[in-house]
Order: sequence, then structure tokens, then C-alpha cells
Amino acid sequence: MAASAAQSFTTHDLALVLFVCAVVLLVSVLAVRFANRSGMPTLVLYLGIGLVLGNGGLGIEFENPELTQVLGYTALALILAEGGISTRWASIKSSIAPAALLSTVGVLVSVATVGALVVLFLGKSWTIALLLGAIVTSTDAAAVFSVLKRVGLPRRITGVLEAESGFNDAPVVLLVVALADAATPGRTSHEWWFVLFQAAGELIGGALIGLAVGWAFAKVSHRNAPGSSGLFSIGILAVSVLAYATASLAHTSGFIAVYLASLVLGNSNLPHARAVHGFIQSVGWLAQIGLFVLLGMLAAPGRLDAQIVPAIIVGLVLLLVARPLSVFASLAWFHYRWQEQLFLSWAGLRGAVPVVLATVPLTVGTPNTDWIFDLVFVLVLIFTLVQALPMPWIARKLGVAESAHVLDLDVEATPLEELHADVLQLHVGETSRLNGVEIQELRLPRGANVTMIVREDQGFVPGPSTVIRREDQLLLVTTAKAREQAIRRVRSVSRDGRMAGWTTPLRTGQE
Repeated sequence: MAASAAQSFTTHDLALVLFVCAVVLLVSVLAVRFANRSGMPTLVLYLGIGLVLGNGGLGIEFENPELTQVLGYTALALILAEGGISTRWASIKSSIAPAALLSTVGVLVSVATVGALVVLFLGKSWTIALLLGAIVTSTDAAAVFSVLKRVGLPRRITGVLEAESGFNDAPVVLLVVALADAATPGRTSHEWWFVLFQAAGELIGGALIGLAVGWAFAKVSHRNAPGSSGLFSIGILAVSVLAYATASLAHTSGFIAVYLASLVLGNSNLPHARAVHGFIQSVGWLAQIGLFVLLGMLAAPGRLDAQIVPAIIVGLVLLLVARPLSVFASLAWFHYRWQEQLFLSWAGLRGAVPVVLATVPLTVGTPNTDWIFDLVFVLVLIFTLVQALPMPWIARKLGVAESAHVLDLDVEATPLEELHADVLQLHVGETSRLNGVEIQELRLPRGANVTMIVREDQGFVPGPSTVIRREDQLLLVTTAKAREQAIRRVRSVSRDGRMAGWTTPLRTGQE
């Protein structure tokens, strides 16, 4: 085998592969800047790069759904690890219950709705229709937050979207595999109640394994962290991958395990936290680029035309009927306003997960399902653009956008880490009542201060009497202890003006 490999792959081939990969990565990195300016999700650009490289473009042969599925699962595990590490518990803790309901009950409502309407409009069998519904129902964190970072949203909305995208991959994967088995002759299938019972057991088992692995290694890391931040970052990534592998070997959900283990690690005050976040984020980007380009190469442009109309029908059913029903059925119990529920319905972007799951029927051998991959690919491509481009406008029209929003900044500075400090960026929007407020009137908590203002591309250090203006960018440095109070204070003044806290109580629950 080694001799055969040596004869079939030479150093010249290696140089060519490295050249192509390096060019793809450089183009992908440059595409992010274009995407940020235009509002277009990066996944559309990466899928386009894959199409250009594949059979319909430069002619690189790639037609292996089994390999795509294996590499896709690997990439999804790394993307979920990055999502867990980067997610702050404070931002999602109030959204855990609604997100969990949306990722389970909401998924079932969405699958049943899409399945019923696919039977009605496309004439497919119930099993195949439900399989298609399960494939397209999962939302994608990378797709959602590449768009939402341009929109200032309250925590109760971003928390649900963030937690849902981390939770819903696991139940959807289990459901797709079960439905593909049921639609394949010769494969073992079970009654629906047994499938639900088994799925619940796998989710609970994976969650327990993920929490246990994350907690154990968080304790160990504080006592035995190496001096090298790079080496420690590799170790944290290995722990996340270990959680996925352990759960999978135990026949439980590896996806929920890797997300929860990473969530625990990311919120345990790790040593070298900034370096860990930077490294994991780089790995997540690499996984996204590789996955989307790979999926683009697997698609055959010559077959996509035939699926445009069916993809539009399924996409409209999903966007206008199934997703709203799943959101309303899941969130009506948590006192979300109808405007917030409408926005959450629109913001459920699809990404890599549905396209990866579309390879499952191909690898299982489900008959007459070759068209599913092409339909899902076209659906993701079209509806990502349809939903993403007008999203900031929709948020403003529904009244869910904040006039001033705060972003975390990753600053590579050891003194900040030693002081347990954070750096935040504050953008003052057009309707924010921060306009005209002096710095001292913010009444920030002890340990928080505005250290710089950027106005019309000119930066300066403000004094206590400096007046904040619209479109200012403020740099806010705060200790970890004062962080949440400072954010609440800024949002309250932005909403209620300089007298916030005197005439109206500060909102602390669901901002």
C-alpha cells in the first residue's frame, strides 16, 4: 500500500495541491472583507469558489459523497467547538429553555410541516418528504452570525439564535439518519416512538459526556496549564474533539457533546484565554472554508437547473410556514413579542449542515434520492441571499434592532488577561439617546471606563465632560466583574436617555 501510494502521489503533486489550497485560502480570506461590506454571507462565496474549482469550472474531479460526509462531520465538530468556546454563558443562560424547545419540539414541527407540504406540492412519498424536511430544518451558526454581527440585537434574540444553532445539529442528525434508514430497503427501521426514545437517550447521554469532559479538563487546566499559550490552545481543541469522539464511541450524540464541552471550557476562566479563543476561531474558519468549498466541488452545475423550482417551493414552505410555526410553537410560552418571533423566524439561516446531511441518503443507499443533494444545495444558495441581505432592514422595521450595540473585541494583551479585564466596542446608532450625553453622565460602574472615541475616522481620549455623538465608536475597558453591569448601563442610557436609572429602573433580566 505504501509503495502504491508513493508511486501515485509525488512531490510534484504535493506542490500542485499546496498551491491550489493556498490560493483558495487567500481568496477566501479576501472574500470575508467583501462579505462584511456587502452583507453577503461568506458561505455563498465559498460555495461559489467550490463550483469554480469543480467539474463545471476548472475541472477538478470530486464525486465522493462518503468522503464528503466524513470530512463534513469533522468540520461540523470543529465549528461547534469554536461556537462553544466563543459563546459567553451570560449571553445565552436566559435563552437555554426556549432554545432547547426550539431545537427539539420546533424541529419536529418544522419537519412535519415541510413533509406534509412537500407531499402536497411535489408529490413525494411521506418518508422521503419527511427526510427532506429533516435535512433542511437545521440552522447554521456560522451563517446566522456572519449576518447578525452587523445588526445590534437584544440579548434575548441573539441568545436564542446562538444556543439554537449549537443545540439543533444533534437532534437533526439523529432524525435524518433514522429517516434515511426507514426509506432504504434492507436497513433496520423502528417504530416512531422507539426512534424518539432512542434519540432522547442519545442526546441526554451526549450532553452528560460533554459536560463531564469539559468540567474535568477545566479543573485540570487551571492546575497544570503549560507556559506556552500555543501548546495550551492545542490541548483545549483536543479536549473538545475528545468529547465528540467519546460520545460517538458510546453511541450517543457527539455533536451535543462537543458543543457543551467547549461551552464549559470557554466559560471557565481558562489560562491563556485570548490565545485559546484566537486559535479556536482560526480552526473554525479553516473548517468552514474547507467544508463549503468541498460541498461546492461536489455539486454538479449541470444538474442544479432542474432543482431550482422545487428548491424555491421547499424554501418558501420552510421560510413562510414551517419556520414560523416552529418558532411560535416553541417561544409562545416565554413571553416573546410577536415582532421578535417574526424576526427569529426570518433569521433561521441554513448553511453547511443541511448540505452535509443531504449526503446521508447517498451514503446509506436510499433509492431515488440523488436529487436531494442538488435541491438542498440550490435552496441554501438562494435562500441565504434572500434572508440575509434584507435582515438589517427587517430588524429595524420590526423594532427589534438596538440603537447602540456592544461587541466583544479579542485583544492579544497579557496585562488584560492578568487583570481579568475585557475590551468592548460600542457603536452609537442613529436613534440612540446616547447622543448628547457626557461621559460622566453614563455613570459606569467602578472598574469600567471609556478610554477612546473614534469620530469621523479620528480617535481621541475623552474626558469626563466629552459629549457623545451619533455614529461614534467608543472603546470601553472593563473588569470582568463590572462587565455585565457596564453593558446594562450603556444599553439603558441608549434606550431611556441620561436619566435612565433615575426615572426608570434598569432592565437586568432580558436585554
